[in-house]
Amino acid sequence: MVNDEIARLLREIAIYLEMDDVPFRPRAYEKASEGVLGSDEDMKEVYARGGLKALEQVPAVGVSIAEKIEEFLKTGRIAYHDELKKKVPVELGEFAGIEGIGPKTLKTLYQKLKVRNLADLEKAAQQGKIKKLPGFGPKSEENILQGIAFVRRSGGRFVLGQVMPEIELIRERLGVLAGVESVTVAGSVRRRKDTVGDADLLVIAKKPKPVMDYFVAMPEVVQVHAHGETKSSVKLKNGMDVDVRIVPKESYGAALNYFTGSKDHNVALRELAIKKGWKLNEYGLFAGTKRIAGKTEDEVYRKLGLRYIEPELREMTGELEAARKNALPDLIPYGSLRGDLQVQTDWTDGDASIEEMAQTAIKAGLDYIVITDHTKRLAMTHGLDAKRIKQQWAEIDRVNAALKKKGKKFTILKGTECDILKDGTMDLPDEILAQCDVVGGSVHSLFNLPEKEQTARIMRAMSNPHVDIIFHPTGRVLNKREAYAVNMPELIRHAKKTGTVLEIDAYPDRADLKAEHIRLCVEAGVKMSIDSDAHAPAHIQFLDYGVAQARRGWAGKKDIINAWPLEKMLKMLK
Repeated sequence: MVNDEIARLLREIAIYLEMDDVPFRPRAYEKASEGVLGSDEDMKEVYARGGLKALEQVPAVGVSIAEKIEEFLKTGRIAYHDELKKKVPVELGEFAGIEGIGPKTLKTLYQKLKVRNLADLEKAAQQGKIKKLPGFGPKSEENILQGIAFVRRSGGRFVLGQVMPEIELIRERLGVLAGVESVTVAGSVRRRKDTVGDADLLVIAKKPKPVMDYFVAMPEVVQVHAHGETKSSVKLKNGMDVDVRIVPKESYGAALNYFTGSKDHNVALRELAIKKGWKLNEYGLFAGTKRIAGKTEDEVYRKLGLRYIEPELREMTGELEAARKNALPDLIPYGSLRGDLQVQTDWTDGDASIEEMAQTAIKAGLDYIVITDHTKRLAMTHGLDAKRIKQQWAEIDRVNAALKKKGKKFTILKGTECDILKDGTMDLPDEILAQCDVVGGSVHSLFNLPEKEQTARIMRAMSNPHVDIIFHPTGRVLNKREAYAVNMPELIRHAKKTGTVLEIDAYPDRADLKAEHIRLCVEAGVKMSIDSDAHAPAHIQFLDYGVAQARRGWAGKKDIINAWPLEKMLKMLK
């Protein structure tokens, strides 16, 4: 959680420096921010272990930035950040979801219209002041208003992968308290929704009071909404509300089912109980006053004549009927992926070398990865052209040979995240794509094309005999950018026709494909991959968020090509 705050300040320093056209340093701070955020060790612990020298070992953190992290750990502030913010005192975090509002645009809006926050921006746009500024115009103003509306719609929701570590930390802390028998996360977090509104934890404990007292006094708590014997509710520093309930052991299954949801799923279960002459609530399943089930969820479902339904499926999309008919899908298990088909390195915008990414994947239990650095059109990432990608292939060969010499049964494949150009052609020539083991095609520009044109663009890329996978197929970034307009049923049909794989991008703020699109792929027989989109070693752990998304779309191992052994996976590609 300290890492989150340090990363935010470093990222904001990068934005302020970019406002002033400072060369090179913005990217250095941005990469350091990513390195801190991607670290699996708390910066306080790193510093306690080895001081400044240890901080300098964090990916992309040099001497100067290490000193600023040290300053934050000692004082809770970074003076350099304060100094930069005085020049342009805007609330940078409020503008994160507004497409088209970059650092220089923001500086202009502050200098010309004194825009400091989202409310100021909305007022200026509604009054028609923005379109009058040089370099803007009516379209810019319209896009800003649309962006503000999008932020309002996504307000109050948190990206699952961004808050899950904090929720898990709270669960672990409560779980080791004296007298606590079990702690389970419920709600939309347990259903693994891509965004969540809050978090609910259910606890079995012999003595509730110490649990509640500890919970409300945690250092992350900024406000206590309620502090009771069996229920307490707090707000964390990140803005999320968390509830803890003490539940009797004999009612635990019923309570877990009730507080997991979804609401519609629960209503349907209660109606089913009523038809049988029973009553279902968070305390159990009752025939009159006698509890006939409730200790476990499985017991409740079986008594209602249903197979156990996994939490990810509880959205009233046919799961009750499938459970009644014994026709629920055999969902892909967590931890079952054999490889990762989208991994970036320091050859472009990643933080680590090919060898470092491979070593992390080996530790994670994978058998193979594909190196998919960006291509030349994405100039900001120093994307690879034909000459540089051949140089990268030589490095991959060297690392593979070194791993083999050490007895590692692991393979690094040669790939690319190749930009799809406006007309659907690819950013690298076919003669280069033909030599890659895996080719992923991605849209990184022209997000506002009309649906018909955007769909045709991606379909043309799919028709290329060398393009194996379409990465993050809808381009959405949760709470920041809406998906571009594209006809997904048509893309799925064309994927089936051309033998193209569609990706489930597991990077937390992408979660792309959506669950309903995954379900369409499963029904159409279109194969998918689950990839971390890793830009740092720690990102490889994101894979299970992609597995969660796949499970929400009713996908099994048979549907996910990198849940298969290497040879079988490669045979599936074009």
